[in-house]
Amino acid sequence: MKFVDFKTSLTLEAPPAALGHALRALWWDAKGDWTKAHECAQADESADGAWVHAYLHRREGDLSNAGYWYRRASKKAAQGELGQEWEAIARALLARA
Repeated sequence: MKFVDFKTSLTLEAPPAALGHALRALWWDAKGDWTKAHECAQADESADGAWVHAYLHRREGDLSNAGYWYRRASKKAAQGELGQEWEAIARALLARA
């Protein structure tokens, strides 16, 4: 799936079935449902899931917990705008899907 298609899918009521847990987490986050997003991130034990998990805790303001998940993902803790981080993660995950 291309990034533009992922963004367009946000008009749907549910994420596309082909998305893995990490991308579903980003999808639910973009829809404003942090709880569903977090559940999806927790279901993905990979580094990708940890990266999204870190982003979600950063979004909620829990920087200590976010730091733990960034380390689990082997990523440097993000400092920039949340929307830019969301897009960077989505693009990276979609490029590998």
